[in-house]
Amino acid sequence: MAILSYLTTTHFDFGAIALLTKELERLSIARPFVVTDKGVRGAGVLDRAMSGYSPSDALPVFDETPANPTEDAVMDALALYRSHGCDGVVCVGGGSAMDLGKAVALLAGSGGPLSRFDPAKGGSRLIDQVAPVVAIPTTAGTGSEVSIGFVINMREGRKLTFASPKLVPRVAICDPELTLGLPALLTAATGMDAVTHCIEAILSPVVNPPAEGIALDGLWRAWRHLPRAVADGSDREARWHMMMASTEGALAFVKGLGAVHAMSHAAGRLQTPRLHHGTLNAVTLPAVLRFNADTSREKFERIAMAIGLAPRADLAEAVTMMNRSIGLPAGLAEMGVSAEMIDGLAEFATRDLASRTNPRPVTRADYTELFHQAL
Repeated sequence: MAILSYLTTTHFDFGAIALLTKELERLSIARPFVVTDKGVRGAGVLDRAMSGYSPSDALPVFDETPANPTEDAVMDALALYRSHGCDGVVCVGGGSAMDLGKAVALLAGSGGPLSRFDPAKGGSRLIDQVAPVVAIPTTAGTGSEVSIGFVINMREGRKLTFASPKLVPRVAICDPELTLGLPALLTAATGMDAVTHCIEAILSPVVNPPAEGIALDGLWRAWRHLPRAVADGSDREARWHMMMASTEGALAFVKGLGAVHAMSHAAGRLQTPRLHHGTLNAVTLPAVLRFNADTSREKFERIAMAIGLAPRADLAEAVTMMNRSIGLPAGLAEMGVSAEMIDGLAEFATRDLASRTNPRPVTRADYTELFHQAL
């Protein structure tokens, strides 16, 4: 039996940010806590996002979000949230800010420690309350504004994925205006994150045809508009479609993800080098597509048609060529990953939650080979 769930409200279009005050009032958030990062704040994007809120003075803001959110950063933000007596979280930024903000909301509502909510150990059942979250994306890739989970680097070295319908933000405000002028490399990396979400959601063996339809539509939009968005950061049409593709990717991966994300999560926990999640997805996707190629010919053909290729086209090669055309690294070695790191990476990937919904079982030996291929 399939269970089909799409659980939040999304305001989507240029100018949507003007609805922030109204939505905070609707959710009875009187003392919002803002989670962002220094890049978003320094570029003036936070001010643009919060221009829809009145009054905007004296709001507590946590802007120390790391590129890969950590448990320590979550606890620092939670302390600030509590010290100001806040009653809701406004996340402004990319996936990192939204993941950290969700973690704060979870601990504010249900108490800690964070590790007790590990879904792999049945921790999702322990979630009681979650403080209301309003998510405002400033990149187009993660889709965390509508997703059921978040990812945190834990103190003991694991990168954990926390998932529950209770973690979906109460409202998402998707205003493509906030992504205009995003640097080309970040546009490329986050865009390939959205592409990967759509592809892995389609290939997941979980039965949810509506989610697959959403993923195919998102993939169609992303594949056609990503090169345009990379080439011209002010292309409003391309930015609109990329933000929609990002949102659709996250709506679709309610089905689960796969080995690409297991590998990205494993590599993303490294302290050195510090690696961007979307770029990791982009450079590992071709190897995983080859690994999964014989699992569902029909799904591979539908993916090929969505991106404008012949049904029997080589999807792995198409992704490789896309990565090259938008300026992303050719492999993990170019990002600073060495062969000596692979044993440890394979171990963590094997235990990652995303590995469970890969269309083909993946052993530790398989992950070792996949990492070597992705170098």
